[in-house]
Amino acid sequence: MKIANVVGVRPNFVKIAPLIKEMRRYADIESILIHTGQHYDVRMAGQFFEDLQIPLPDVSLEVGSGSHAAQTSDVMKRIESVFAEFAPDVVVVVGDVNSTLAAALTAAKLQIPVAHVEAGLRSFDRTMPEEINRLVTDAIADYLFVTEESGQQNLLREGVGEQKIFFVGNVMIDSLESSRASWEKSLLHTRLGVERKQYGIVTLHRPSNVDDEGTLRGLLEALGEIAQQIPLIFPVHPRTRGRLQTLTGLRHPLWFGAENLPAKGICCLEPVGYLDFMALVAGARIVLTDSGGLQEETSALGVPCLTLRANTERPVTVTHGTNQLVGTVPQEITKAALSTLSSVRTDFQVPPLWDGKAAQRIVAILRDLPTRTPRRSSKGKS
Repeated sequence: MKIANVVGVRPNFVKIAPLIKEMRRYADIESILIHTGQHYDVRMAGQFFEDLQIPLPDVSLEVGSGSHAAQTSDVMKRIESVFAEFAPDVVVVVGDVNSTLAAALTAAKLQIPVAHVEAGLRSFDRTMPEEINRLVTDAIADYLFVTEESGQQNLLREGVGEQKIFFVGNVMIDSLESSRASWEKSLLHTRLGVERKQYGIVTLHRPSNVDDEGTLRGLLEALGEIAQQIPLIFPVHPRTRGRLQTLTGLRHPLWFGAENLPAKGICCLEPVGYLDFMALVAGARIVLTDSGGLQEETSALGVPCLTLRANTERPVTVTHGTNQLVGTVPQEITKAALSTLSSVRTDFQVPPLWDGKAAQRIVAILRDLPTRTPRRSSKGKS
């Protein structure tokens, strides 16, 4: 069996790592890794290959940044010839980014079966680009691997045949658990001068939060208030850093690259590698984020998480895990954070099948699929 695996941004790397590792256990699987280059900053991508022990990509498309349409079309144009040459039996895509959609569309047009890992997640908010990517990818995928029960329910409600849906668990948790021994050795805590449960973590990157100056200013004001109670470590996404540097007049200063975290305030860092970041998250007293994946990782680690969004496509992190949806109103964020810091929550549990064996289940299903010869012609008539 020939499998083409496609990644584009660093959350994809976390999801694909256990799958690549599992595929390479079998002599009857020939797999390649295609990196679209949607995240091209080495701090956002390169370090993850080393931390997660992912082999260097067999193909790098080097698409880079651009509008949603430009990124999607560039990936489609560049990946088509790769699929035609490799002639995979199945294309595996993960997550919900532009690279996911582009690779799935290209494969479907070439009549190559598509397997979508992390299928069925829905925020029911079509203003989110990721929601559009999820809906379209799932509509054309042949095999849909879901992480939680809501994914199954959403797909069935949308008319997807039950025989195409597989509840397999969460490959992000596979990566988290398989690398635990490594991230527990991280020395970043020491370099920052912090102790476990004596700090919080912040991440912000979604356009709805960082592109609107009023929203971003409100979020920073709330974070500044919280930082008077507990210091916050803020590894800043390159996109977000540009937005931060345009703001003036904030009541609370931001420190970039600080060593020895101040007793109060926000410490802004450059992006850190996967192992260092997971060590920071595992040791945090609270996490404030707009990231989908971090909602899952904090739930698996038992770390309280406040999601700075009005919705989530991962409801199991709220019903089972440690996640709370708090929106973007500064007063509500501050209120929820202070409440979280003053109490200890024990009524959470790790969601079903988040046991570190999702990749094993997925690869076992893929190995049972009939191999085929995809159409090799890349010329369409429509």
